[in-house]
Amino acid sequence: MTVVTTERLILRDWTDEAADLARIYDIYRRPEITRWLGVSPGLPMTEPGQAAERLRMWRDRHAADAGRYGTWAIEVRETGVVAGTALLKPLPGRDESQLTDDIEVGWHLHPDSWGHGYATEAARALIVREFATGTPEIYAVVSPGNEPSMAVCRRLGMAHVGQRTDWYGGEVLETFVLAAPAA
Repeated sequence: MTVVTTERLILRDWTDEAADLARIYDIYRRPEITRWLGVSPGLPMTEPGQAAERLRMWRDRHAADAGRYGTWAIEVRETGVVAGTALLKPLPGRDESQLTDDIEVGWHLHPDSWGHGYATEAARALIVREFATGTPEIYAVVSPGNEPSMAVCRRLGMAHVGQRTDWYGGEVLETFVLAAPAA
């Protein structure tokens, strides 16, 4: 299912087709990506079968969200190549069992898709879509030292509000926020 489209991208559900599972594995097996994802069990992936497990986890996580929140494939329209993952979801609190009212936008791109503006374009589309629901502000949380992701936050017009430990089990995260435009 297509979630949103932009000039160059299609954000859609990940599928259990072989090409999607291979791409999930190829993205999340890479230390240059997973090193920024904090304490995340099962990462980096060490064998291709873990991609199906990860897809199931994403589907379970968002099963009750009626498509509003999710973890989606970012597909490049021109080539059909999946550049990576975009996500929009409530942030988990310090205990990680309870979701907060704070909404997170995020992205994880394959290295072959870095430097093309795909993360910014995908995140911007999700932000616009979420603001249309009445959400007052959207967060991006970034591991300290992840300069490329912090640059994406700045390109999105997000304000850096320092390091916070409100979410993901108290992990120290660079926090960026964007308020909804005035009506």
